[in-house]
Amino acid sequence: MQYRNYGKLGYQVSAFGMGCMRLPRLINAKSEAEVDKEKAFEMIRYAADHGVNYFDTAYGYHNKTSEEVLGEALEGGRREKVKIATKQPFGVMADLKSGGGKSILENARRNLENTLKKLRTSYLDVYLIHNIGKSTWEDIKKEKVIEEYEKFRSEGLIKAIGFSYHGQFPCFKEVLEFYDWGMCQIQQNFIDIKNEATEEGIRIAGKKGCALVIMEPLRGGLLATPPDSVKAIYNEYPVKRNPVEWAFRHVLNYPEVSTILSGVTTMEQLKDNIEIFAKPDVVPGCLTNEEKEILSRVKSKYESLTAIPCTGCEYCLPCPQGVQIPQVFARYNDGKMFGSFDPPRRSYMFLTKGNGDASHCVACGACEKKCPQHIAIIDELKKAHEALKGWIE
Repeated sequence: MQYRNYGKLGYQVSAFGMGCMRLPRLINAKSEAEVDKEKAFEMIRYAADHGVNYFDTAYGYHNKTSEEVLGEALEGGRREKVKIATKQPFGVMADLKSGGGKSILENARRNLENTLKKLRTSYLDVYLIHNIGKSTWEDIKKEKVIEEYEKFRSEGLIKAIGFSYHGQFPCFKEVLEFYDWGMCQIQQNFIDIKNEATEEGIRIAGKKGCALVIMEPLRGGLLATPPDSVKAIYNEYPVKRNPVEWAFRHVLNYPEVSTILSGVTTMEQLKDNIEIFAKPDVVPGCLTNEEKEILSRVKSKYESLTAIPCTGCEYCLPCPQGVQIPQVFARYNDGKMFGSFDPPRRSYMFLTKGNGDASHCVACGACEKKCPQHIAIIDELKKAHEALKGWIE
């Protein structure tokens, strides 16, 4: 296993970190999805026994059971050998109704205490404010959430403070430069190189000495099973690699990256990832110019497979009914582009919970009048909704 410095925190972590958002599942008698504990325990313990010393989970993963599964799996001596990072969303802290009338900071403390119990540990190596974004950042500062996290650290409940981020570069830069974070976690892969926090965001984090953790290096697993037109490009290169390794190498190439999360679902995936990250040449600077060109061509090929010519300009917004039109189309295009709708369906489920899904469209036509691409938005929303609905969590 290759290891890298975890920013300026003084220790090294495995370049491969096991993500616990996509643990193996089964459908119970109530037609509900739940973690297959027997398989999950086997995988987590195998990872810890084969060089993986970084595990990532969160408050809400697997219907709030992921932390509990990870904690039980690591009991019996493994906990002391690994680093655990978990996350609490601001929305959960701010849910005063479910918190029994407590304040935001009281909720934050209560949730941390419950997390520690679930993980069967007295401390967390890293505790993240989960999914900071443009819509929550001002409230996070106003409510002094970071200061509360500092109290947790002074009490020994957490060792480092971090944040996870899904969004565009300007807000990421603002958040990153606001505070002396121990770590930050961002989405990055060779498809999103100009999206999300971007390549420039990676460089800024590195300059600050902030540990940088990469999530979604395989775009939710979509990059693992390319269509034939993409496989043909990979096959041109004389060194034969599977698509998973190509995607990982893109991120491993950056010296600023501390660890790369992969949410494995099967033991086969886990063993394959461990084998890739144990190769002696998967180090910063591992990509040649020829290999970068291969990935650039693969990216272009994927992008040519999109079904709806939405550029995400957001001229169609705001929708009077709250439909997040560009986000719906982005998920539908992902399903078409990568030939699999499972990850987009799961992502669409969260959009549905926020009442931003296409089922709320009333065909008023306001969006179509404003679309510079002249997309038949009403018809395309219906098509997208049918393809994306129905995920069981």
